[in-house]
Amino acid sequence: MTPAALRRQAEALRHAGRAAEAVDLLLQALALAPTEVDTYLQLGFALQALGLHSQAAEAFRTPALLEPGSVMAQGYLVHATQKAADWTQLDADLAALRAALAAKPAGADDEFGMPFALVGLPHSRQELKQAAGLASRHVARGLRPLPPRRPEARQRLRVGYLSADFHAHATAALMADLLESHNRDRFDVRLYSHGPDDGSALRQRVRGAAEHFVDVTPLDLAATAQRIRADGIDILVDLKGHTAGSRLAALACRPAPVQVSWLGFPGTSGAGYVDYVIGDPVVTPLGDAADYSECIAQLPRCYQPQDRQRRPGAAPSRAQLGLRDHALVLLGANAVYKITPPLWAAWMEVLRRLPEAQLWQLSGGDQADARLRDAAAQAGIEPGRLVFMPPVGMDEHLARLQQADLALDSWPCNGHTTTSDALAAGVPVVTLKTNGFPGRVAASILAAAGLQSCVTLDAGAYVERVCALGRDGAERRALHERIASRPEGLYDTPRFARELEALYQRMWERALQGLPPAALPA
Repeated sequence: MTPAALRRQAEALRHAGRAAEAVDLLLQALALAPTEVDTYLQLGFALQALGLHSQAAEAFRTPALLEPGSVMAQGYLVHATQKAADWTQLDADLAALRAALAAKPAGADDEFGMPFALVGLPHSRQELKQAAGLASRHVARGLRPLPPRRPEARQRLRVGYLSADFHAHATAALMADLLESHNRDRFDVRLYSHGPDDGSALRQRVRGAAEHFVDVTPLDLAATAQRIRADGIDILVDLKGHTAGSRLAALACRPAPVQVSWLGFPGTSGAGYVDYVIGDPVVTPLGDAADYSECIAQLPRCYQPQDRQRRPGAAPSRAQLGLRDHALVLLGANAVYKITPPLWAAWMEVLRRLPEAQLWQLSGGDQADARLRDAAAQAGIEPGRLVFMPPVGMDEHLARLQQADLALDSWPCNGHTTTSDALAAGVPVVTLKTNGFPGRVAASILAAAGLQSCVTLDAGAYVERVCALGRDGAERRALHERIASRPEGLYDTPRFARELEALYQRMWERALQGLPPAALPA
């Protein structure tokens, strides 16, 4: 069997959940063709599927060395090392990624731009726009726009939401209450799903909240666009952006007169076929317009919806979670790939100043957890003060979060749904607001909740605020009470729905008048 045939068979096995078998075939392929870049990439994907992030990073390192100008190879490498919590070559790897991106000519579409890899790392807004543009052009190659459709006035505006996440997923958890709150007299809401039916209660709830639920999973990109066009959608909202399983490229066929990016990806799509990006004055200030390929459309408050019904069940005991009963439990619920050396240094400084504290971090797997314990020891912190929480279902996770005293947000990429989860569990969050969309989300959520006192602007202030709250039980309790009151600024979903609908209406009025998309301030 040829190396290419072995690689194709291995990819099929990986998609079928048989990654270990895929690894065996890929090693055979590399024995026959030891410099084949695509085989190394597939090996990296298979190793990641097995949770072997360190080995995956080494597999990705070979393509990065063979093709130093490849944004895709450099992006896969640096993201894999972050998943492994391996910072030994982070500065050099990140510099290589940024250099490869900077060298790409304007309008290039020869490879995927890896914008998601940049999101968790230090980057400029312009770099994210470059990466997103490269990615959006690459995924849309070969697709052609449908014949133009003239906008027509109608009694009920047809809004379509496109996503793979209408199941037990963070996006569905955020969207459910909003979908139920849409004004059915004025809006015909349709969901276009290209993800799994997991049989969950959340899947059924989301499905029941829309007038039409269309499973486009079997369709390719062009056929997905044709189905949306056939349904006469006026405003199409992509909820995935540059995240796994996206069909953003279907929008390149121009199935709807107005096309929008919202919620799934914290930044620009970089796509010339997307008209608007929905944000708010915190995450997408109008002064950042040059860093977006779309026109900015602002909601007056936080762009992220919440679910009034989502409340935690009974919490397990601290002993059951491996936590000390009388410890100050500092929650790190963001994925390990969001932890960078400056953030880790800030956390270690907090643990030095608060000797009674435990850091309760979401596990990144055995390899990453072991590296973080070693990093703590190197910082002079007893590794036993780190407690790792395994991945569990959404409801179980929300219930256990109640045992935390304070949540430590990540930066330069904040917790997004993670921040909302902490607040839903009654846990205050301290964040650091940075200069791009990924690093402003928690600040936007906290501002809507009336918790501006938990937003800091630099690492020193972040450490001071965490330590102050760690020492002041009365202030922590006051914040808990504020959150427990379910502040209307965050949890008034009917109002959020009216504000979002008003924004859609403004987009549509411009289209009806034959005007091009324009910035829509809050």
